[in-house]
Amino acid sequence: MGEFNWQEPFGNPLLDWTITGGLIIASVIGAKAVYWIFSTTLRKALAKTKNELDDLLLSLLETPIAYFLGTFGIWKSLNYLTLSVRAENIIDKLYYLLVVGFVAWTLSRIIEALIQTYLVPIIEKSDSDLDDQILPLLRKSLKILIWLIAIVIGLNNAGYDVGAIVAGLGIGGLAFALAAQDSVKNLFGGFTIFTDKPFKVKDRVKIGGFDGNVEEIGIRSTRIRTLEGRMVTIPNSKFADSAIENVSSEPNRKVVLNLGLTYDTDETGIQNAIDIAKAIVEGHNDIEPNIAVGFNAFNDSSMNVIVVYRISSGGDILGVQTTVNLEILKQFNAAKLEFAFPTQTLHLNKMN
Repeated sequence: MGEFNWQEPFGNPLLDWTITGGLIIASVIGAKAVYWIFSTTLRKALAKTKNELDDLLLSLLETPIAYFLGTFGIWKSLNYLTLSVRAENIIDKLYYLLVVGFVAWTLSRIIEALIQTYLVPIIEKSDSDLDDQILPLLRKSLKILIWLIAIVIGLNNAGYDVGAIVAGLGIGGLAFALAAQDSVKNLFGGFTIFTDKPFKVKDRVKIGGFDGNVEEIGIRSTRIRTLEGRMVTIPNSKFADSAIENVSSEPNRKVVLNLGLTYDTDETGIQNAIDIAKAIVEGHNDIEPNIAVGFNAFNDSSMNVIVVYRISSGGDILGVQTTVNLEILKQFNAAKLEFAFPTQTLHLNKMN
């Protein structure tokens, strides 16, 4: 190995390295200065205009532009040095890849902001729930498309044969398809959700032992916030293979209440219990009128009065049951109607 030349490291005089370092530092400082001008002076000037689009574009473009200017300055600073052809090619390819990445990053930010600013308010005013399900899919699809195009353009500009890369991917396509069959199932499962619409965002569903509200329907998976507050991510293929219970789709909540009275209660007391329970249920605003109250069974330890009612959709299910039960307890106690509890009476025969 040859000795390292401290006078001209890597074939360039120390003065050239010093100038290059200074140019790189100046590029970074210049990029920060441009960002500061955008975020202060220019932002204040645009804030005085009535158009909100210019403020939006400035907030989206100030960071990518600063990064691009800094990268461009560093690239030009390195060109000041005399480098090998291989080193120059590596630097140029890396620069082109970074530029394409900055462009893709900027476009994805602009599209996301435009969707959030203009499309989301329109969807929120719409009565259709399908829009809420398609919007997350649209966002992800556009971002994936932008980055795929950026990767192809970046590799092409960097000198790579994109056609050969695609052909090479085709050779391994079969192995990839076998490895990605679960992902394909999830994609078809997501398509099934969008077409059959067994549920929509914000619906409460039960599947695979999980009970919660749907927060997002994605391409590959669906996210459910359980009643305990935990987030569960379920592959969409599970929805195609499993039974789904959509709790939110029920028109009302059926409640069956069994009131066991002691055998000391006579027929007048039973009828009184029926009348009291019926009046309580009929007088509640969140209970639908098709109720049923009757004396339906002689149990081992009690005579049973059954009360069947339905809580209207949107009503406070637990609150309605609490109100009804407390009122039954109060009025039954006032009417001297006793609730039974499991008992056994043992009869002994005396042996002579």
